[in-house]
Amino acid sequence: MFTSLKLRSKSPAAVAAGDSKTREGQGVSQALFKQWMAEHEKMLRHLICGFEAKPALQEELFQDIALNIWQAMPKFRQDAGVKTFVARIAHNILVTHVAKSVRTVKTEQGEQAYHQQAATDVTPYQALDQKQRQQRLSCAIRQLKLEQRQVITLALEGMSYQEMADILCLSVNLVGVRLQRAKTALNQLLKVQEG
Repeated sequence: MFTSLKLRSKSPAAVAAGDSKTREGQGVSQALFKQWMAEHEKMLRHLICGFEAKPALQEELFQDIALNIWQAMPKFRQDAGVKTFVARIAHNILVTHVAKSVRTVKTEQGEQAYHQQAATDVTPYQALDQKQRQQRLSCAIRQLKLEQRQVITLALEGMSYQEMADILCLSVNLVGVRLQRAKTALNQLLKVQEG
């Protein structure tokens, strides 16, 4: 049955046309990738900061997440939002990172919060106070159990319970329970830091 099937070789013009379509497709993918990264960079940086204190490792993680997003783009089925898709990839990378480094000692030296945004009307004292509060929050988040860290970092990014459930592959109810426990633990850690 298949013996009668003849394969025709493509003409050079057809090959060139196919190559230009491939380049066009890559151009669209590159443009879409750049758009996704521009739209979600702030969220990714927040998530990374919640899992890693060292700026050099934060940058490595960001690059690793960007690479994984690029590689996963063809698999995007649009059954979830882009934000959820990107956050899920970041979450998987960050959980793997934590699992690998769970036994290492983390130092407070050199710790910096990524966000140093200060409005033009903010005094230097207010900016310093804000930076110190962000550092205390980041430090406290990193002291949480992994399951609590996961939900609290996603919640701080404004994710809905359903989006968090999709990212973490949990039920919405379990997300709510974990988030409540994470908030309680985070409040206790922040009180200890203040007192």
